[in-house]
Amino acid sequence: MISQELLKGSLKTIILRLLEENGRMYGYDISKRVEELTEGKIVLNYGALYPVLHRLLAEGQIKSEEEAIGKRVRIYYSLTETGKEASLLSLQDFIDYVDTMKLIINPPKPAIG
Repeated sequence: MISQELLKGSLKTIILRLLEENGRMYGYDISKRVEELTEGKIVLNYGALYPVLHRLLAEGQIKSEEEAIGKRVRIYYSLTETGKEASLLSLQDFIDYVDTMKLIINPPKPAIG
């Protein structure tokens, strides 16, 4: 399982990317999809997921809508236009970060002259 410490910096990217790919999703759906995609290596609990969703709502990157399902109300999240742009930028930043970390973990061998 991936540590929560490592996960903190990538939650925004994960959520924006999933919403971009799947349209609207509710919190449990997001956490289950992440768990499926990562074969259980990443488990998003309530305390990790919802603060990020609330921050993205406050920043206008996602929007929410309530839907009654029987006696329950489910909140669905989807990207705004700002969120679509943020998703692309966040993904590019994350890829750059991973590529940079690879240089640190496995530095190129010096050229033999």
